[in-house]
Amino acid sequence: MLEQLKEKVLQANLDLVKHELVLFTWGNVSEIDRETGLIVIKPSGVSYDDMTAEDMVVVDLNGKVVEGKLRPSSDTPTHIEFYKAFPNVGGVTHTHSTFATAWAQAGRDIPFYGTTHADYFYGDIPCARSLTQAEIEGEYEKNTGLVIIERFQKDGLDPIEVPGVLIKSHGVFAFGKDADGSVYNATVIEEVAKMAFITEQVNPRVQRADKFMMDKHYLRKHGKNAYYGQNRG
Repeated sequence: MLEQLKEKVLQANLDLVKHELVLFTWGNVSEIDRETGLIVIKPSGVSYDDMTAEDMVVVDLNGKVVEGKLRPSSDTPTHIEFYKAFPNVGGVTHTHSTFATAWAQAGRDIPFYGTTHADYFYGDIPCARSLTQAEIEGEYEKNTGLVIIERFQKDGLDPIEVPGVLIKSHGVFAFGKDADGSVYNATVIEEVAKMAFITEQVNPRVQRADKFMMDKHYLRKHGKNAYYGQNRG
C-alpha cells in the first residue's frame, strides 16, 4: 500500500540527517495522499541508520494504523491536525534543530531581517504559545497541533506563504506541498534562525527590514508574476 510514497517519506526522513537537522531520533517527516486520506509517517524511536521503506507506517486521519508493523511517530496526532486544518499542506516535518529550537525555547518569533528570509517566508516565522498544563496533561500531541493552528488563525497566516512555525519550549514544524518541500522549508528555517541570531549579536538594536524588500523578494519567487529561476514547462 502506497509503496512509492513510503520510499519518498523514507528519503525525506533521511534528508533530515543529511541536512544536519536532527540527532538520534529527534525528528520526523510525513506526507498525506489526499486521494485516500492516508498519511505515511516515520515510526516512533527508530534510528535513521536502520530505517527502511517497510518501516514507514500508514495511518488514517483518525490516527488508526492502516498498515505497518511498528508504532507511528508519537507526533502523529500533531501532523494529523495540520492535514485536517490546512488542505493545501501535503507534507510536514518536525525537528529540534539547534538555532530554530533556541528561538522556540526563548518564545520568540524569528524576525524578518533580510532577503534570505523573504525568499521563503512572507513575514516573521511565528512562535506559537506554550501549552497550558491541562493541554499538556490531556491529548498533548493533538493539542500541540491545535495551539499552532490557533496562532495561524489568529494572525491570518497561510501555511504556504509562511511554511513553518516554532512552538514555545519545544521545536520546529515545517510545511510543504509534499514531504520533500517540508524538509526543504525546515532546512531554511534553521539557516534563517542562525542568521537572525548572529544578526542580533552583531547589532542588538537591529530593526526588521523594510516590507517593500520582503514583497520584492518573496513575490519574485512565489507571486503570480514570479520571474526567479527557469521555466520548466
